[in-house]
Amino acid sequence: MESTSTKYLVNVVDVEATCWTGPQPPGAVSEIIEVGLTLIDLAAGERLARHRILVRPVRSTVSEFCTELTGLTQYEVDQGVSFAEACQLLAAEHRAGTRPWVSWGDYDRHQFTRQCRATRTPYPFGRHHTNAKAVFTEAYGLRKRPGMAQALEIAGQRLEGRHHRGEDDAWNIAALVLHLSGRRLWPATVEHPA
Repeated sequence: MESTSTKYLVNVVDVEATCWTGPQPPGAVSEIIEVGLTLIDLAAGERLARHRILVRPVRSTVSEFCTELTGLTQYEVDQGVSFAEACQLLAAEHRAGTRPWVSWGDYDRHQFTRQCRATRTPYPFGRHHTNAKAVFTEAYGLRKRPGMAQALEIAGQRLEGRHHRGEDDAWNIAALVLHLSGRRLWPATVEHPA
């Protein structure tokens, strides 16, 4: 078994949620339907594992627009776990409560916060969150915060998989985090190694 002093594990998270082209249908709310997670080791500079949790929506359905954007169908997400089960999986299997985590922007963090509050589900993540979009923007001296696909172009990397698929987006965001870390542009943190 490797010594924990040689590892610095971080969860990179990206969510997809129900969405519509216009206003939300009456009574519907935007709900998480996929959680993509890539585990990275900052010390080694590598992506260790990728995970996908499909989540069954309760107060909304997957629109045609949402399927076009994400590739996810109502049938597919109906096979997923409940939101509470997804949060339990994140906490138990992915150490979300103790491991630092990263997302591209603050949308994912806010979506979890809103949905946890609305469903009275314990928030699965710890307090140590980093907005990779903000770090990337500052590191490159950009005036406007780029989307993930644009950031990959700026960094000279290619998009792997399907954009707006949580599992693939988390994998690509992880590549950007490691790119920044490798150039010593990732912020130092006070957390202990995982």
